[in-house]
Amino acid sequence: MGLALLASKAVRPTSRLLFGSQNPSTFLLRTIVSKPQLRNPEATAAQPEQPPPADLPPRTPLAGARVHFPNPEDSIEVFVDGYPVKIPKGMTVLQACEVAGVDIPRFCYHSRLSIAGNCRMCLVEVEKSPKPVASCAMPALPGMKIKTDTPVAKKAREGVMEFLLMNHPLDCPICDQGGECDLQDQSMAFGSDRGRFTEVKRSVVDKNLGPLVKTVMTRCIQCTRCVRFATEVAGVQDLGMLGRGSGEEIGTYVEKLLTSELSGNVIDICPVGALTSKPFAFKARNWELKGTETIDVTDAVGSNIRIDSRGPEVMRIVPRLNEEINEEWISDKTRFCYDGLKRQRLNDPMIRGSDGRFKPVNWRDALAVVAEIAHQVKPEEIVGIAGKLSDAESMIALKDFINRMGSNDVWGEGIGVNTNADFRSGYIMNTSIAGLEKADAFLLVGTQPRVEAAMVNARIRKTVRANQAKVGYIGPATDFNYDHKHLGTGPQTLLEIAEGRHPFFKTLSNAKNPVIIVGAGVFERKDQDAIFAAVETIAQKANVVRPDWNGLNVLLLHAAQAAALDLGLVPQSEKSLESAKFVYLMGADDVNLDKIPDDAFVVYQGHHGDKSVYRANFILPAAAFSEKEGTYENTDGCTQQTLPAVPTVGDSRDDWKIIRALSEVAGVPLPYDTIGAVRARISTVAPNLVNMDEREPATLPSSLRPTFSEKVDTTPFGTVVENFYMTDAITRASKIMAQCSAMLLK
Repeated sequence: MGLALLASKAVRPTSRLLFGSQNPSTFLLRTIVSKPQLRNPEATAAQPEQPPPADLPPRTPLAGARVHFPNPEDSIEVFVDGYPVKIPKGMTVLQACEVAGVDIPRFCYHSRLSIAGNCRMCLVEVEKSPKPVASCAMPALPGMKIKTDTPVAKKAREGVMEFLLMNHPLDCPICDQGGECDLQDQSMAFGSDRGRFTEVKRSVVDKNLGPLVKTVMTRCIQCTRCVRFATEVAGVQDLGMLGRGSGEEIGTYVEKLLTSELSGNVIDICPVGALTSKPFAFKARNWELKGTETIDVTDAVGSNIRIDSRGPEVMRIVPRLNEEINEEWISDKTRFCYDGLKRQRLNDPMIRGSDGRFKPVNWRDALAVVAEIAHQVKPEEIVGIAGKLSDAESMIALKDFINRMGSNDVWGEGIGVNTNADFRSGYIMNTSIAGLEKADAFLLVGTQPRVEAAMVNARIRKTVRANQAKVGYIGPATDFNYDHKHLGTGPQTLLEIAEGRHPFFKTLSNAKNPVIIVGAGVFERKDQDAIFAAVETIAQKANVVRPDWNGLNVLLLHAAQAAALDLGLVPQSEKSLESAKFVYLMGADDVNLDKIPDDAFVVYQGHHGDKSVYRANFILPAAAFSEKEGTYENTDGCTQQTLPAVPTVGDSRDDWKIIRALSEVAGVPLPYDTIGAVRARISTVAPNLVNMDEREPATLPSSLRPTFSEKVDTTPFGTVVENFYMTDAITRASKIMAQCSAMLLK
């Protein structure tokens, strides 16, 4: 019926034209107009080309791309639309066009993935080539003349786009990719105004990839980006191409979930709406969101992110490009923990009554009570602990406040007693995260980077794939996504390598750029000094530290750890917490609460009602990382800052402001009132923490440490991160992370 109606409508204007119309003014005939160049592109292409003007303006490469010539003699010259461009040998035609400032449309090509060449959208015309060529897969040759804007190239792209849209559903109004969809943009820019396909569109069954990635596989254009990402970057063989011809589809070979810790990145690289964010589905359009460029605090990597918010709510988190740290990927914990920012939040100052229930009070009364109780205890009985999400400003304020109260017992979570914080080279990644790509042998000591720092693990995997680097691992049995040798479980194996008796010592000493990575879990061991002494011995014997290469690294666990060590927040004694009478917990939720005496007064300052709240006598609500400006230092010593994306919740305040106000009420006012003044104070203790977005390398080698003759404890290294998806107050409050824990960690 529908086809008959369409046919009658199509015939009606023609019949009126033939047999005359009663009202000629109402007759409208729609004609299809095409450019003569597109009707006969071959003839147009055969016409002599107009020579380019003599004084050509310089072209700027796309997106500020820089061309690196490893050997200037290997450079070749090609011509893009008549413009001469110098590029290194081995570059593709598409890359040459980008250097020339010409944007070539593409769907399957991605600069960090292998070349597939199966979408054919990047067709360009090359002189003396009989047909348009796929620029992403064609190597540029000396003197090659590339034409990107000719009728032949335009007609080819138009044809490819018509084929892509042939089976693509008209889902744009209900598709989450709408507004940021490559297919929308390129069909507008390079497509035709109509298609000639009139048959029934095919449909594909949706796949269940888990709680994070939503699939609408009918929209898939088989670019295979997700397959290549899963195989090459994430290191899981979960996705693949099934079927042939029109029955071709992407899926898992057997029904299974996508189990990688980087699986959310397929959402970013999918050029259409086939793979989208399941928690974000139907929540907002991208033009309604306000983007705030900030950093992630769920681990010590400090991945660069953009928080997209609408009003007071964080709607989603997406990655920002930073070649030195996270490239353009982020872990699933970083991407999907945002719903924890609105759950179990602390809104008002509260005091625990005699019945054990919390009652809200105002800030004036709250600070007065806390200050009064702090003065009732002896100075040596006051303890302050900074949590794993604390920024540098709040930690220096807490340290100054506790010091002014007469105590020196203030430390950061995850830092063991008498940890040596004198040499920065002893607790940061001296190689830098990007520098790991130059390594050709790794020794991992008591660290599982896949769950402790997923982006560092992705770099190691990239290096293993590119350089065939050898990886040796000492620690409990765990799951790696690259080839490795499990050398042993405890420090005994480390001593064997240090003495040169272990076969892996030869691998390290023969390597050109060996790397040793020690896990931050070692900081909590009593024999940490002896373990670091053994690692130093290996470094000296295997030539790991040289003037041109420092391969001795420590992989930290928490966002606050590096800054806490820089500022000297190290516990002085094991017994200080057990003898405390006034304990100030600043976001510290993983403290052993059993060590706190029953008669101690506990103040909890934080943003979530997490573990420590159950022991607290007083609660002071603070701002989360998405609501404040704070300084953080990542595991390789790069200082970065968070920026407020949404307003604070309830009556909460910034951490350092609460401590500053409390010091005033307690009669020991801190000498700073603005964030600038706090940073000036930080610069006197740790000047590297005020140089934003700069990596400050360690100046003194850790080999200057005093030598230790203690014996190594034979206890095996433990698993530091039990649950990748729940490691701090924000992720433990997240419903999405709870679903991931239930479904993906079976």
